[in-house]
Amino acid sequence: MKKFNGVVVPMVTPFTQEFKVDVEAAARITEHMISYGAHPFLLGTTGESVSIAKGDRTQLVAAVVKAAAGAKTVYAGISGNCLSEVIDEAKQFADLGVDALVSTMPSYYPVESDQLLKYFEKLADEVSLPLIIYNIPATTHLSIPLDVVDQLSQHDNILGFKDSEKGEERMIDAISRWKDRPDFSYLLGWALKSQQALFLGADGIVPSTGNLAPGLYQSIFNAARAGNKAVATAAQAKADYLSEIYQKDRILSKALPVLKIMMSAYGLCGTAMLPPLYQLSAEEERSIALRMTAEFEQLINVNYSNGNE
Repeated sequence: MKKFNGVVVPMVTPFTQEFKVDVEAAARITEHMISYGAHPFLLGTTGESVSIAKGDRTQLVAAVVKAAAGAKTVYAGISGNCLSEVIDEAKQFADLGVDALVSTMPSYYPVESDQLLKYFEKLADEVSLPLIIYNIPATTHLSIPLDVVDQLSQHDNILGFKDSEKGEERMIDAISRWKDRPDFSYLLGWALKSQQALFLGADGIVPSTGNLAPGLYQSIFNAARAGNKAVATAAQAKADYLSEIYQKDRILSKALPVLKIMMSAYGLCGTAMLPPLYQLSAEEERSIALRMTAEFEQLINVNYSNGNE
């Protein structure tokens, strides 16, 4: 397998009611992921990265690196609209012990392909850690063409692509381009297609529901590697059921608070959100928490981690 592979969970950032990073909960979530074989990805979309103050971002990274203790790859997002600040933060995170950096394109201006190339090449030249390109049109409002990614993949310090753009043809095209490249990884950020992508040859998956049930996605990954479609299908169905609870009929900013409520019911973190995202009402929180019954706990705890049960 390639250097960057497996289940990479875009980690929820836990906060106190005073809007500070909950360091103890961050360590607890990290340990939960690692116990099932998953890797933490900090400061992504699910982690409310654009809302977190710089000092708090550094505190979060330090806490997760300490909790991971070298057991798994720690990815950290460095996306921003100011290149010099992004580079400075990359240096700080490298000093703290992060293993890889993940970056979107700045999202304020519309850009063309040549500008995308220049930006990521400059960033890759300046940072000391491996860089993963991150495409998520839902928040950046731009799509990185696969041809551009292919050109960037030739850079010595650009070692992967995390794609959260939906589209089956695009996914199949991307996997076919890079599945046989030992120096470049493709990570899919479309959880519903995890099983399909892995059987086609994707190197990894990046599911937000992995915050709650990393074992289910690790089961899908292991089963795909073992060629066991029955196990992968069963785990994918359970993971999709959990995802539907917080995602169905909700926009992203409304779904993430529900994910935290589910995690809170499982004892992983609190329910505080940073503006412009907000907690649901106490009544709504109670209603959702009640759904976390023994049925859901059984779903979370099912572990086909060997991929052959």
